[in-house]
Amino acid sequence: MTEKYNVICIKWGSGYPSEDANKLCSMIKRNTSFDIDFYCFTDNPEGLSPDIIVKPLPVMHVAPEDNKYAYRKEAGLCDDNLGGLTGQRVFFFDLDSLIVGNLDEFFRYPEGDKFYIINDWNTRGNHVGQASCYSFVVGTLGYVKEYFEAHPKEVVDKFYTASQEYLSSKVIEKYGPLNFWPDNWFCSFRFHCIPKWPLRFFMEPKIPKQEGLKMIAFHGLPGLDEASKGIWCMNKNDRKYPRGVKKLYKYVRPTTWVDKYWK
Repeated sequence: MTEKYNVICIKWGSGYPSEDANKLCSMIKRNTSFDIDFYCFTDNPEGLSPDIIVKPLPVMHVAPEDNKYAYRKEAGLCDDNLGGLTGQRVFFFDLDSLIVGNLDEFFRYPEGDKFYIINDWNTRGNHVGQASCYSFVVGTLGYVKEYFEAHPKEVVDKFYTASQEYLSSKVIEKYGPLNFWPDNWFCSFRFHCIPKWPLRFFMEPKIPKQEGLKMIAFHGLPGLDEASKGIWCMNKNDRKYPRGVKKLYKYVRPTTWVDKYWK
């Protein structure tokens, strides 16, 4: 009997079109021999592929002005009744993930009901996970959402937009040290693919020669669409471009290989 796994993503507002969820679903299903149930939690299902199981956004019991930044993801998805999946393991991927390798061993990797996440490339030490990809058993993290709902202003005052730091801190608080995926499975487009300055003005970004690489995270900017076109804007929605000294390092040449995988 073929094993089946649950993959989840989240899409709200106008930051990402449905096409991005469709491409993520397609990439994941192409890169595993297992059956996948792919869920998208969203406030707008229009344009989503029939292959995607559509679920409403988790209800966040906070005032509208406090329901901002990415806490809809790092707190909202911790709902103990998420999508009727209580007791089942789910694998979360950001919409700006590029799958470049086979995922079979990735899905087999977790043990018991442990939480797994990428070791953040931009943080010293092992106390922050990079939330482009993480996995947990639904029903084990409800307290993360509940604490945010009870203390939204306190959480935002402490972590501001760093919602992955909030998630990491709450997991550590209850379960101890974070469990990380193997380092060679993931890399960052910004940190590992874009050439160092000033070579980035002359050379196209490259996929690292990293054995076992499965996913490239396009966290922050440039995103997948921007990288493909050679655009490094300052804001995904209004397309403001770098000025002054930022123009010297926020530069990326068109990345032709993105479209090979992102489909």
